[in-house]
Amino acid sequence: MFSIGTRGSHLATTQSGHVRDALAAHGHPAELQIVTTPGDLSQAPVERIGVGVFTSALREALFNGEVDIAVHSFKDLPTADEPRAHMVIPVREDSREALIARDGLTLAELPEGARVGTSAPRRVSQLKAMRPDLDIRPLRGNIERRMSYVENGELDAIILAYAGLVRGGYGDRATEVFATDVFMPAPAQGALSVECRADDAAAREAVDKIVDVAATAESAAERAVLATLEAGCTAPVAASATFDGQGVSLRAGVFALDGSRQLVEEAQGADPVELGRKVAQALLQRGAADLMD
Repeated sequence: MFSIGTRGSHLATTQSGHVRDALAAHGHPAELQIVTTPGDLSQAPVERIGVGVFTSALREALFNGEVDIAVHSFKDLPTADEPRAHMVIPVREDSREALIARDGLTLAELPEGARVGTSAPRRVSQLKAMRPDLDIRPLRGNIERRMSYVENGELDAIILAYAGLVRGGYGDRATEVFATDVFMPAPAQGALSVECRADDAAAREAVDKIVDVAATAESAAERAVLATLEAGCTAPVAASATFDGQGVSLRAGVFALDGSRQLVEEAQGADPVELGRKVAQALLQRGAADLMD
């Protein structure tokens, strides 16, 4: 029986439960083990404490032998390789962004000056470009807490990853789901990273059974953009890739925080990592570093 380390939120245990069920379907029974992280105990915005507090605690539990497998939201992991870990990417959930608004409104239907919650610079910059009149407020907490701000009237709308809503059973709460070329998602949004210790042969054999080729290729291309730009996961950088069985199509962007400027590049290629680097280099040549600063 493998132990799977996970944060204790509803979303984290749900997505880790999908991994547990996938492993069991391939003859490798597993159980969830909750790992409490410093980030779970903090009231500070994620952008201040950094998503690394969540991922590092899970990795510490993994490398200390407290758990056999760790499940992360792939977009939260640093882009640098971790030689102590063996990582696979299972089937990816929908990568698009979603709006949850009062009265079933869409983004275009929100009144002037509407209060919209999000703390991610990537989302803030795109919202300001699309609707400069909006009053954008910081947002903190798990999915349930974030949705409560709309339900109790503190906010008119919030922006969340649609993948989290679907995994948590809240997909029907979305009042609008944006096409990726309209509102670009974070690199590897909707993808999970499943890690085990590199020297654990039994766990490696188990997790290798749940690899998804498309999710792996798409995530590799998107995260190569982030790595080449040397940007953190909270930087105003977005990327969306699709794998057609032969190669990858990639679209990536870097945004000014005030919404005044957007740089977007697109390309196709057979090697996901080289494609991501190529697109990132094109963005850098157009001044992406200045926008990120």
